Amino acid sequence: MVLIPFKGRLYAQWQSSAADEDSPDTWVAYSISRDGQTWSAPARLTPAGQGAVMRSSGGWWTNGKILVAYANVWPDGFQSGAGGYAEYRTSTDGRTWSPARRVMGADGRPIEGVIEQDPHLVDGRVLTAFHLRPGLIAKPFYTLDPLGLTGWMQGRMDNLPRGAASAGAAPHERRLSREIEPSLFRRSDGCVVMVFRDEDLSFRQLASESCDHGETWSIPALTTMPDARAKQSAGNLPDGTAFLVNAPNTDRPRAPLAVTLSADGRMFDRSWLLRGSADLQPLRFAGRYKRPGYHYPKSVIWNRHLYVGYATNKEDVQVTRVPLVSLSGAAPR
Repeated sequence: MVLIPFKGRLYAQWQSSAADEDSPDTWVAYSISRDGQTWSAPARLTPAGQGAVMRSSGGWWTNGKILVAYANVWPDGFQSGAGGYAEYRTSTDGRTWSPARRVMGADGRPIEGVIEQDPHLVDGRVLTAFHLRPGLIAKPFYTLDPLGLTGWMQGRMDNLPRGAASAGAAPHERRLSREIEPSLFRRSDGCVVMVFRDEDLSFRQLASESCDHGETWSIPALTTMPDARAKQSAGNLPDGTAFLVNAPNTDRPRAPLAVTLSADGRMFDRSWLLRGSADLQPLRFAGRYKRPGYHYPKSVIWNRHLYVGYATNKEDVQVTRVPLVSLSGAAPR
């Protein structure tokens, strides 16, 4: 679940379907809160797909005056492995939305890839990643457009080769880079680090760095940070401390959910439990890809709190908020 503040309110975005994850009936929902605790009834950002077409959550961006809602479109469905593209809708009030338009590159052509749900502003540039088609090949991108709608340029990064974990994979997994679903934070030396889920089953995170504002990136390296091969969320606290929200497990269960801090962006040595296995409600319904755990965390800092949104058991969308004063070294503002 993706969170963003806009005009004094907190917005949450996620995708929903009747039974199976990534099925054609998937639609993108959003909800609004004035205090981070009480939320409006879910409203639709996109309709359910028609035929094989599927739409999934693409996240948010804003310049403070306009709210951008991204959605990812999979023309042949997610299961085909063919990949998709990103579209956007804009709003000035957070309730009335423009028609959908394609996200555009600096060459004036639509970006042929789905957008990752995690843009960050770094020295006047919006940085994130797209998973390019055919397939899902993760590449860093940046733009000078404050709204993140146009002007996207691909950063230079060589992907690692896939290993034995790709043998016998399903069609939607065969055309997949080893690095997927990244987030990013800034180090104390000013360089940016993009962290990835590792599809080669190391159960550790991959990381690449850029010291030229996202134009060139190092070859991703295997870190010592444990990770349950899942989506994560990274960023910086107001005092510059780097943080990482993930499931630091060396096996598949996506639990516990924790936030880990680093003063310099290199050594992550302070960690707090957000949700544990003992706090996990029972799985209620069967469905494709359904399993217990805390899935798809995304985070944002708002009103002196770190908010983390996630899907529990892929059934419930939930939010955990942490006062910044309770995180050692975090200076609230």
